[in-house]
Amino acid sequence: MNSSHSLNLDGASRIHFIVGDPIAQVKSPAGVSQAFQAAGLNALCIPAHVATADLAAWTAGVSLCQNVDGIIVTVPHKFAFFDVCATTSDRGAFLQSINTLRRNADGSWHGDMFDGMGYVQALALKGCTLKGQKALLVGAGGAGSAIAYSLATGGVRELAIHDEDTARRDTLVQRLASLGQCRVVVGSRDPTGFDVAINATPVGMKAGDPHPIDSSQFTPSMFVGCVITAPAVPPMIAAARAVGCNTLTGADMFAQVKGLMVEFLMGA
Repeated sequence: MNSSHSLNLDGASRIHFIVGDPIAQVKSPAGVSQAFQAAGLNALCIPAHVATADLAAWTAGVSLCQNVDGIIVTVPHKFAFFDVCATTSDRGAFLQSINTLRRNADGSWHGDMFDGMGYVQALALKGCTLKGQKALLVGAGGAGSAIAYSLATGGVRELAIHDEDTARRDTLVQRLASLGQCRVVVGSRDPTGFDVAINATPVGMKAGDPHPIDSSQFTPSMFVGCVITAPAVPPMIAAARAVGCNTLTGADMFAQVKGLMVEFLMGA
């Protein structure tokens, strides 16, 4: 780090953790810390590698620390942290999944989930308008559920969801349909007839992975998105670009998610 980006650290620094298992792969501690300090806050973000079995004890201990103001949550702890929160946003309550916590006035934790909201913001920045569109989402896990919620409440007229885990898929379809915001149905890997097609699974990270959405059916008018950050351009996204589709990568999404998390931690 050059001197223009050197971070302030002293006894008055306010601490935020980012917790996951593993944690070495996360890039956000420096960026989040710089965002705090650019806003004039003496605050830092520090990585914490905590196994699932130790999560409750770690959180209880960290919560006793009076200069810890926030926790950012990554894989696989997003569902576990819902139970840690005394209060959550409506979005967090629906998803029962949390990726950012800040203190309430009494020291208890307030949680929210920004994966889906960040994805929808990133789509808008890429020129993708959701109003009245038909969207296909592959993946009903943590990130997928959050994106599905933000799509269903973000103006699409129809949302189709595909997941190999049919029980998980059906539960998400039923719960989103109950919101009454749009038509929610079971989908497949075939994007034919959709305006927007998004992969929210890890498929595509390993060399030789199949394309999670059938890329042979892409047409230039489709908008194709993915949540994967490594490789930077997953094979399915490369295939979509070759056809002439507008696309969105995981890095595009996480830039927006990071901004939302920092605003939330700063009390916005």
